[in-house]
Amino acid sequence: MTYLEFEKPLAEIEGKAEELRALARQNEEMDVEKEAVALDKKAEAMLRDLYKDLSPWRKCQVARHPTRPHCRDYIKQLFTEFTPLAGDRNFADDHAVMGGLARLDGKPVMVIGHEKGHDTASRIERNFGMARPEGYRKAIRLMDMADRFGLPVVTLIDTPGAYPGKGAEERGQSEAIARSTEKCLQIGVPLVAVVIGEGGSGGAVAFATGDRVAMLEHSVYSVISPEGCASILWKDSEKMREAAEALRLTAQDLKKLGVIDRIIQEPLGGAQRDRKAAVASVGSEIALMLGELEGKKPAELIRARRKKFLDMGSKGLSA
Repeated sequence: MTYLEFEKPLAEIEGKAEELRALARQNEEMDVEKEAVALDKKAEAMLRDLYKDLSPWRKCQVARHPTRPHCRDYIKQLFTEFTPLAGDRNFADDHAVMGGLARLDGKPVMVIGHEKGHDTASRIERNFGMARPEGYRKAIRLMDMADRFGLPVVTLIDTPGAYPGKGAEERGQSEAIARSTEKCLQIGVPLVAVVIGEGGSGGAVAFATGDRVAMLEHSVYSVISPEGCASILWKDSEKMREAAEALRLTAQDLKKLGVIDRIIQEPLGGAQRDRKAAVASVGSEIALMLGELEGKKPAELIRARRKKFLDMGSKGLSA
């Protein structure tokens, strides 16, 4: 288990319980289970207390947790017959974006998502989930294909933002993001999006302009990272806690503001504590959202989707 900074007291208690059990395994005559169970109960109570009312900054930390399930974990557990599709038919394949044909509960869909990677090598390969223009152009290609074949689109958002490197800008990063967002608004098939970790800036919006948008309980979705916001407003990235409060980036705030449609509950202690249960919860919500959109005509979907985002700025501003 990887512990976050605010979880250090919890790490000590759980560590002591594990030490006791390790000693008992080495010496069969030792009976420490009673003490270990007591520590387990104390740890669970502390975990509940820690996660009872997380601050926005702590939610950012949980959303970025290195062992939180990522796009490939959701695809592996929720979808069957996944056939990955690669490349933008123009420049290259962007490994920060996964996508392809699959089945969800036996029904064909197109799934697209950001993948951050799970260890050092894969994180470098996936560019930490920061897509380049070819990643967004790949997504556009897949959404086009889904539209032609009448397949619902499921997007999984988990990115600190689009990659801001020189090469990406030279190849039209902002244009690719804009066209991906435009494509989300144009397709005549259901599009449901779930923010499973970080939803950073236009790099997230390019996948999240959907008929239904959901967020995991401890995920975040904002125009800029708290560190970036603090650097711009206060010239001090250490003021990220104040920035996180001001950005209204939590699922709870965004639901009140009407930016998202629903919040998906996470296991106690965050999705990283029970990855399978967290993924299963997301799968259930995706199925429900797709069910709400089933049978709607293309023109009806496009009209409602456009209206949803045009109305967004006029709702919940006083919340």
